[in-house]
Amino acid sequence: MAESPLSNRPSATLVAQLATELARQLPFSGMRAEHVQACVAAASQAYFAPGERVLGPDSGPARHLMCVRQGSIVGRHDGDADARPVAYGVGDLFPIDAVLAGRAVRATYTAEEDTFCLLLPAAQVHALAAQSPPFADWLQHRVLQMLELSRQAAQAHWSALALAEQSMETPLGRLPPKTLLACAPDTPLGQALQRMHEARVGSVLAVDAAGAVLGILTRHDILDRVALPQRPLATPLSVVMSQPVLSLTTQHTLQDVALLMSRQSVRHVPVTEGGRVVNIVSERDLFALQRLSLKALGPAIRDAGDLPTLRLLARRIHDLARNLLGQGVQARQITEIVSHLNDLLTERVVQIVAAEQGADLGRACWLSFGSEGRGEQTVATDQDNGLVFDSADPDADRPRWLALGRAVNDALDACGYPLCKGGVMAGQPACCLSTHEWLHRFGHWIDHGAPADLLNASIYFDLRPLAGAAALAEPLLQAIRSLPARVPRFIKQLADNALQRPVPLNWRGRIDTRQRDGREVFDLKLQGTAIFVDAARLYALAHGLPAQGTRARLETAAPLMNALPRESQAWVAAFEFLQMLRLQVQLKGPGAEHPNEVELDALNDIDRSILKEAMRVARSLQQRIALDYAG
Repeated sequence: MAESPLSNRPSATLVAQLATELARQLPFSGMRAEHVQACVAAASQAYFAPGERVLGPDSGPARHLMCVRQGSIVGRHDGDADARPVAYGVGDLFPIDAVLAGRAVRATYTAEEDTFCLLLPAAQVHALAAQSPPFADWLQHRVLQMLELSRQAAQAHWSALALAEQSMETPLGRLPPKTLLACAPDTPLGQALQRMHEARVGSVLAVDAAGAVLGILTRHDILDRVALPQRPLATPLSVVMSQPVLSLTTQHTLQDVALLMSRQSVRHVPVTEGGRVVNIVSERDLFALQRLSLKALGPAIRDAGDLPTLRLLARRIHDLARNLLGQGVQARQITEIVSHLNDLLTERVVQIVAAEQGADLGRACWLSFGSEGRGEQTVATDQDNGLVFDSADPDADRPRWLALGRAVNDALDACGYPLCKGGVMAGQPACCLSTHEWLHRFGHWIDHGAPADLLNASIYFDLRPLAGAAALAEPLLQAIRSLPARVPRFIKQLADNALQRPVPLNWRGRIDTRQRDGREVFDLKLQGTAIFVDAARLYALAHGLPAQGTRARLETAAPLMNALPRESQAWVAAFEFLQMLRLQVQLKGPGAEHPNEVELDALNDIDRSILKEAMRVARSLQQRIALDYAG
C-alpha cells in the first residue's frame, strides 16, 4: 500500500504537548528541554492504517527517523525465512541505522493497527546529534545507554536498603589523600618505628628515589619480625619489610581493594599513579566506608570453626549483594563477589568435613561446574559440583570420597545452596571419579555428541578446581581446551545445540512470555542469559580460549570472530543487564520457587525497553552462530 501522506506541521501548543510527552521516554528523557522542543518543532505527524506499508527497501534512502506515538509497527525481512520480525511499540524509534547511514532500509515495515508516528527529517537528526551529546550517544550506543539508565534506576531503588555509605565503584583517585609515611629502604628500624609512633599510623612504606613502593612494615609485622627476633633498632628497614607489595592504581576502585584484601589476606594497599605511590588504603579505611564488608566476610568464613557458623555467614552474602545493588555496583562485579564468597564458604565446608572424616585433600580436588565454575553465581543458585581423586583402584577408593561428597552436599544445602535436581553433585557416583575416569567420560561425550552428551558438556565443561589438589583437575582442563584441534565435529554439534534454544521473540517481534498462575512471566535465565552463556562457551571452546566467564569469553573471542567493538559491547551489555535483572528479582523474593522469572508488567518502562533490545541482540548473536557453523 502507498505510504500515508504527512500531516501539517504541529502548532506551538502541540509542540509543547509533544515535547512533554517525549521527555518521558528514551532518549529524550536525558536531553535538554530546548533540544526536545526543537526536535518536535521540526517533526511531522503521519497516520498509518492497519496493514499499511510504512517503509520498504524500494523506498530509497531513509528520509525520516520515526517515533511511534500510538499503535505498533513490525519490520520483516523479505526473502529471509530465518530472520524474525521486529516489533516497534509506543516510544520506539526506527529505522536508526538506515537514517544514520543515509541508506534504504533492509526490511519492510507495516502498521499492525491504527498507528501514529512523529517523523523527524534525517538532516534534523544529524543536526540534533551535533547539538545534543545524550542524543548522539544514544543513537550510536543505545544498548549501552539504556543499560546505564537501567542501572541508575536499580541503584535508586536499592540505595534505601543499602548499609554502605560509600560506593564500591569509587575510583581510588577520588579518595581523600592521606599523609603517607615513607622512608628509604636503608632507614634504621628505630627511626622508622619512631616516625610511625609520632604519625599515629599503622604502617610505613619503603620507597625508592622515584617514589615506587619497594616494601611495607605494619604494626602486625612488628611482633613477628622485630620484637620476638629481638632485632637491633639499627637494622635497615629493608631487612624486616614485606615485599613485594601488592598495590593498585588510582584507576582501580574500592571493590578492587576489597577483593585484593580478601583474596591475599593483606591489610594495607598502596595506591599508585604513574608508578609512584600517592595514597594508601587500610583495612580500617575500608570498614569505615562499608559497614557490611566483603573484607569482613572473607576472614570470617575462612576462620569459621563449624558448620552452624557457616550457615549464619551464608545469609550475610545475600545481605552484601543487596547492599552492593544499592551502591550502584554492576552485575559482573556483584556476581564475581558472590561467587568469590561462595567459593570461600564451599572451600571451608570441604575442609571441615574432610577433617571430621579424616580425608586427605592432597589426594582429591573439589570441582565447581556451571555458573560457579564461570564465577557468575547469583544469590539463588543450586549446587553443581564434583570430585576428582587420585587412585590406582577407583572402585575401592570411591566409597570414602562419596561419603565426603554427600556430607559436603548436605552441609551446603543447609547453608542455603539447594541440592541439584539433576544430580550434578560430588556425592553422586557419576560425579565422583578418578582423573582417568573423568577423562574417559569427557571423551565419550565428545566422541558421541548425543543430545544428553551436549547437555553434559554445557554443565561440566565450565569447570574450575576449588579445594584440594588442583593439579588433579589440570588434565581435565587440558582435554577441554584441546577440543577444536581434536574434534571439530563436536564444536559443530555444540553450535547446532545452541541454536535449539530460540530467542523469545514471537512472530510479531515481541517478547514471548510464559503463563504462570495467570501471569505473563519471562524466565531471565532459560530464555535470557543461557543464550549468551551457550554462545560464549561455544566460541571459547572453538578458539581454545582459557577464559571462564561469559563476559571474558565474549570479549576475547570477538576479535577472533571479526566482530566490531560495538557488536561485542552490545553482547556484553545485554548479558549483564539480564544478570542484573536476575539479581533484583532474586533479592526481592528470596526463596521463591521460580527465582529467575519476572513478570513483565512489574518492570519499569526502561527495563521493558532494554529487555526487548537485549533479545534482539541475542538473536543477532545466534544469527552469527548460524552463519559461522552453517552446513
